Amino acid sequence: MDVLEYSLIPLIVLCFTYLTWYYFRNKWTKSTSAPTNWPLVGMLPGFVHNAHRIHAFFTDILLETSSNFEFRGPFFANMDMLFTCDPANIHHILSRNFSNYPKGPEFHERFDILGNGIFNVDSELWEIHRKTTMSLMNHAKFQTLLQRNVWDTIGKGVVPILDAFAKHGTPVDLQDIFQRFSFDMISKLLLDHDPKSLSVDLPHVPCEKAFNDIVDAVLYRYVLPESYWKLQKWLRVGKEKNLMKAWEAIDKFIYPAISKRQVRLMNNNIKDEDHDFDLFTDYVKVYNQCTKGDNASKLGSLQDFLRDTFLNLIFAGRDTTSTALTWFFWLLAKNPLVEKKIREEIQQQLHLKEGENLKFFNIEESRKLVYLHGALCETLRLFPPVAIEHKSPVELDVLPSGHRVIPNMKILISFYTMGRMESLWGKDCLEFKPERWITERGGIKHEPSYKFPAFLAGPRTCLGKEMAFIQTKMVAATIIYNYQIQLVEAQTIMPTATVVIRMTNGLKVRLSKRVV
Repeated sequence: MDVLEYSLIPLIVLCFTYLTWYYFRNKWTKSTSAPTNWPLVGMLPGFVHNAHRIHAFFTDILLETSSNFEFRGPFFANMDMLFTCDPANIHHILSRNFSNYPKGPEFHERFDILGNGIFNVDSELWEIHRKTTMSLMNHAKFQTLLQRNVWDTIGKGVVPILDAFAKHGTPVDLQDIFQRFSFDMISKLLLDHDPKSLSVDLPHVPCEKAFNDIVDAVLYRYVLPESYWKLQKWLRVGKEKNLMKAWEAIDKFIYPAISKRQVRLMNNNIKDEDHDFDLFTDYVKVYNQCTKGDNASKLGSLQDFLRDTFLNLIFAGRDTTSTALTWFFWLLAKNPLVEKKIREEIQQQLHLKEGENLKFFNIEESRKLVYLHGALCETLRLFPPVAIEHKSPVELDVLPSGHRVIPNMKILISFYTMGRMESLWGKDCLEFKPERWITERGGIKHEPSYKFPAFLAGPRTCLGKEMAFIQTKMVAATIIYNYQIQLVEAQTIMPTATVVIRMTNGLKVRLSKRVV
């Protein structure tokens, strides 16, 4: 050995001794779920150790620390964050001081696959997207188009598949069915293109499954050092490799669908009933109007604008609806009395006769299903599809909790934790009780968005809230009234460690046709 090697040995022994002492000191004195703040690496080891149960990990910490926790990352990684589920903070960030918390370039970089769609942009571009989408969804004929597409997808897709599985008595993954339903429905609504992923043989459709890889990768871009995931991206390995494949599959689906729709538009080959209202045509008109002014360079080409616009809407429509339905049916299977009440309400409010199956009801009739609405809200309270929201201030700010946040500091808001807070929902907050959403007069009880942020809050409140309830009610009522559902035993049910909380292993059930 040379002199340098001899000098390193005491240093290594000293470092090992110190870290060993530090570990046991914290182990003996530790009484909370908060991760240990190690020298040099901060709390990252505890974070990584709990990555598979990240939502429960956040919840354990936040419920022990009065709704706010300051996470310390490695000194070299710029990973210091504030975890919060404080309603006052959320109201401040998402509503009162909204302008100080834009998506920002960092968010755009992590969600780069979404391009310049509504979820990824700020200022003028966001206002263009929001104004356009809101205008189209408020159009008198939008609900007619939505209703037609939902029932078409249920009748030609969901029912034949469930009938086939019920006939053979084989297990089916309801989460897979709901993902396929949502993907096909939103694709037909926006692009007038049926991907046919919801067929009896359950074909593998690369684009439909690509969305799972997107949400799997994005959370890791937040919880791991930026240099780490960027290295994975450069090497094309791990979750970044899956994300690249997902990106390719999505573009192979969406660009040809757009081109095909453009050809039909140029040839004026549009259905008669759509002449005065067509989502694709209206988005093209918006692009043409906007590119006459200062936004031309920001919007890019027409193809890219349509790709980003529709991808964002498909992403929202596919994942949130399917996730809500999956958790709803799991909760329902655990609460048979709730299921019985929903069936009774369906029969009474839709005036179904004895022995009559449920086949169709319109949007106005869906609003009469108050108890079903409450059960869906209760599902969204416990399992909000988007479980985590990321924000960063542009300027120095002091939150209502007293925490001082500096520019570009990461703030992670846990919506998942909020549904488990006794201070918000009472001591029965972990119970599934649709009744908490129903007023004494029998109407739907509305909660402020900073208490129930399943559809976000403030100016970025989800535009598809009404659309989501319409879809889920139609699918849920059809299945509940026409089928008996039994959970397959010995399956592990837990949320994925992702931004959108799917079930890790799906939801396996056995179906049988219900004798009405």
